[in-house]
Amino acid sequence: MKKAKFVVLVSTFLLSFAQLFGQNKEIEFSANTWEYILAEAKVQNKLIFIDAYTTWCGPCKWAAKYLFTNKDVANYYNENFINVSMDMEKGDGIAFAKKFQINSYPTFLIINGKQEIISRTEGVDQTKKFITDFINFGKNAQVHSEK
Repeated sequence: MKKAKFVVLVSTFLLSFAQLFGQNKEIEFSANTWEYILAEAKVQNKLIFIDAYTTWCGPCKWAAKYLFTNKDVANYYNENFINVSMDMEKGDGIAFAKKFQINSYPTFLIINGKQEIISRTEGVDQTKKFITDFINFGKNAQVHSEK
């Protein structure tokens, strides 16, 4: 009995420890429907960050592996945006690419709940400096949305 309690106590401690130090290690992308995301953006008064990618795009893969898993990027984007990652060649992504005229990958958009583009950038500079630039991309969009 004591052994079972000890195992539960240690497991709980380790799980709590992992959650405490494992939070926001990557951008958390929503798996909800587009309609839900738009409604949620209005309720939370947040902008929507969109990663428009394709599966064959090398810079898109770099962004997923290095940019979206950067602790500072993840913390900033998770706190300030509703995040969506969408393949522009599958499902809803095809119509989305047409609607927002996405022709190069990756394309990063920040839009409001009315589906108005606040900020847009295309491509990545695969350097550490781009991480700072990417955070500034988000900050600048927030400033412009407040005007």
